Amino acid sequence: METIRLGQDGPAVTPLCIGTWAWGDKLFWSYGSDYDANQLREAFNAAVEAGTTFFDTAEIYGFGQSEEFLAQFMQQTTQPVQIATKFGPFPWRFTGQSVSDALTDSLKRLQLTKVTLYQVHWPFTFLLSQETLMNTLADEVQRGRIEAIGVSNYSAEQMREAHNLLAKRGVRLAVNQVRYSLITRQIETNGILDTARELGVTILAYSPLAQGLLTGKYSADNSETPTGARRIDPRFSNDGLRKIEPLLSLLREIGAKRDRTPAQVALNWLIAQGNVIPIAGAKTAAQVKQNAGALGWKLSEDEFTQLDLASRSWR
Repeated sequence: METIRLGQDGPAVTPLCIGTWAWGDKLFWSYGSDYDANQLREAFNAAVEAGTTFFDTAEIYGFGQSEEFLAQFMQQTTQPVQIATKFGPFPWRFTGQSVSDALTDSLKRLQLTKVTLYQVHWPFTFLLSQETLMNTLADEVQRGRIEAIGVSNYSAEQMREAHNLLAKRGVRLAVNQVRYSLITRQIETNGILDTARELGVTILAYSPLAQGLLTGKYSADNSETPTGARRIDPRFSNDGLRKIEPLLSLLREIGAKRDRTPAQVALNWLIAQGNVIPIAGAKTAAQVKQNAGALGWKLSEDEFTQLDLASRSWR
């Protein structure tokens, strides 16, 4: 399996990450209604079998249950698995010790002594200064409990500040996890992507299939009804679906030539940029196998350009 390095000198991981937001989450994903722990176990096993052994979670996902599921499933495999999790800078966390305590709690739930990547979930730290936060994370790298440090949802300016604070400690910022897909391309125009390339920071792209819009499952002409939060998302309205139809048509066209699905083509477009790792969420083994089909091949320059031009209005 091909690998990609997190940041300039971080650990090497698979070029596709499996997202576990839905693992135990009842608020947004309705865990326990149409899927359960057995399906999540099958999804984990399918990911390991496919060689996609990099998983992204967070302490807030399922209020810790996502991390606990990963711990259970990791105990049942001999394959090495790499975990990225996230720290939530809530208002009541305003000391360096609170950061270390949160990491300790995540490690306990994961049943690990260290994580591959530890990320700050959002930039609003309330009473906790960025200097205290980054210094504490640098301390944890030196303690050996974190291999690489990341941030999430940081602007270009915020990312640069985090990078500079860590650099004073001799530690590199490895990752900024942000929303990025063919129809969510704002990071290309607001400075985030350019700054990440300048600083050697890897982009972890969440929602790379735009909540399923880029799978081709939803269209203005079919009867598939959006569920959950999708029902109030204007992108899933008839007007929104008609707007993306030309792009979906191109994804289908390219996919047909390569015996790939629209989702696999959309994920490959992100991977083809280099220094971008899509986080593809999965609740079932079938979804994992579908996502893994984005690996092992590469769009041609012409195909990449066609998709770039067809989706430029979303920059």
